[in-house]
Amino acid sequence: MRTDDLPAPESWDTSLPDWKARIVNRKPLIPDLPLFDAVADKALAIFKRLKIPDDIGRTRTFGEAGDDWIFDFVRAVFGSYDPERRVRMIREFLLLVPKGNAKTTYAAAIILVAAIMNERPNAELMLIAPSQKIAKRAFSQAAGMIRLDRDLTAMFDPKAYSNEIVKLDDVVPSRIQIVSADPSVVTGAMATFTLIDETHEFAKMSKAADVFAEIKGSLGKRPDGFLLQITTQSKAPPTGVWKSELTIARKVRDGEMRRSLLPVLYELPPEMAVNDGWRDRSTWGMVNPNLNRSVTEDYIAGEIEKAEIDGPHQMALIASQHLNVEVGQGLNADRWAGALYWEKNADSSLSFERMLEVCDVMVAAGDVGGADDLFGFAAIGRHRHSRKWLAWHWAWCLRPVLELRKSIAPKLEELAQLGQLGITDSAAEQVEAAVQICCRIRDAGLFPEKAGIGLDPHGVAALVDALEEEGFELGKDIVPVGQGYKLSGAIKGVERRLFDGRLKHGGQELMTWCVGNAKAEQRGNNVYVTKEAAGVAKIDPLIALFTGAILMDGNPEPVGNLDSFISQPIMVI
Repeated sequence: MRTDDLPAPESWDTSLPDWKARIVNRKPLIPDLPLFDAVADKALAIFKRLKIPDDIGRTRTFGEAGDDWIFDFVRAVFGSYDPERRVRMIREFLLLVPKGNAKTTYAAAIILVAAIMNERPNAELMLIAPSQKIAKRAFSQAAGMIRLDRDLTAMFDPKAYSNEIVKLDDVVPSRIQIVSADPSVVTGAMATFTLIDETHEFAKMSKAADVFAEIKGSLGKRPDGFLLQITTQSKAPPTGVWKSELTIARKVRDGEMRRSLLPVLYELPPEMAVNDGWRDRSTWGMVNPNLNRSVTEDYIAGEIEKAEIDGPHQMALIASQHLNVEVGQGLNADRWAGALYWEKNADSSLSFERMLEVCDVMVAAGDVGGADDLFGFAAIGRHRHSRKWLAWHWAWCLRPVLELRKSIAPKLEELAQLGQLGITDSAAEQVEAAVQICCRIRDAGLFPEKAGIGLDPHGVAALVDALEEEGFELGKDIVPVGQGYKLSGAIKGVERRLFDGRLKHGGQELMTWCVGNAKAEQRGNNVYVTKEAAGVAKIDPLIALFTGAILMDGNPEPVGNLDSFISQPIMVI
């Protein structure tokens, strides 16, 4: 094909609007692309020639053991390179495929093919694995492929002590580095080809967003390069860089966004995944393209059977890793029952300001927590006409929490960017913000005569002092609300209100995360949703909601004059 009139890389259409029908009917998930066939065919021939290093007998090649799905993917990765202009028309690739589909082995093979096909002298190629153990395995796989081929043995020098493979070429030398997902190692690298194995694990690292920006920035200086991500779904709700990458990939696939990105996502349509639809054996082959090759149907069935004994946590793990089911509120281990109905009660038009307009009474509640916790705050109002409860939430954390809780730091930073979490340098800033919320409710005449502000009695002295300075009275306006088993009634009550749609909320990402983190424990007749059960993941704003529910359950009446509101149009929720 002619190359002088080729469109810009971002104009190649990589969308696949009919992906749902394709995955159900097990058809290719790669759209029809104007690939450079000579380059694509050469790369595929090299890939097919490589021998599988951990195969019994070590005689089978990828061409003999592989399937069309991986062959098509290899052709797309390398066939998007224009050899005349030396520009790659698709610069990023994301392959989402479940565990057991030879992901790490294919990653090692692809990075080896990239080294053989490379035309840039002294090019750096980087394979980033989620751990030292997997990095070692990836190196072992690549080195094994080299040892099993006489020509490759003369071409490459694997160095096990450094997980490095050097291409011995006087004209176009290059090297492959296989490293663990350590930002200190990745930062500053100027790789032409970067392959990330298990993006969702890498995304947990501190400053992962900065590292990704650096990797992608280097592509602009190396138009012949690519970034390839091969990953399973995460074991927890997607967050940070992984959530961003997955969201963009889905939008590109669905035709909602144009990017120089080819997404190949082996995941069930959402309507098939809900209500445990993924447990239907007929769906397993849809998302496991290597089914009954590198992973068997009986193995998956056995893992699910074991998970039924081990409990919900293990079931969520199996579903996410072997069937690419996105873990969320419906797949959380020991989940709080209200999580099942949280999303359906979200109303994106609802805001705190709107609550001040349409409610006849409101209460506020806080769960302050320690220095490494979130300060969670909630406002609950009662709609003047429908009598439904409306809820809005806030949270703050001290800046050192980002270092103390590195595993959730990317999520906290994401929420801060959304304006739903305040990262402060002092606790006084958090207290001031909470007091301002209470003052706004009071100024709107919406607090009840008594018990308008409910607080966990521990660690709230500074907040109480600040509220008293604004004229709120301890014991009258401000009341302590017992935690632990004393919240059991509120927890059950909120569950029922969510079930029948009598509690609406603003659909904040903050609360989607907290509700997804919530784990419930049944002790006798009481239900506990505790910080201890949730572990490092935070639920403080949800506890604030339960605390406020205790006050609302008393059916409070406002003391303010609402006559001025009667003539205003009412949003019925």
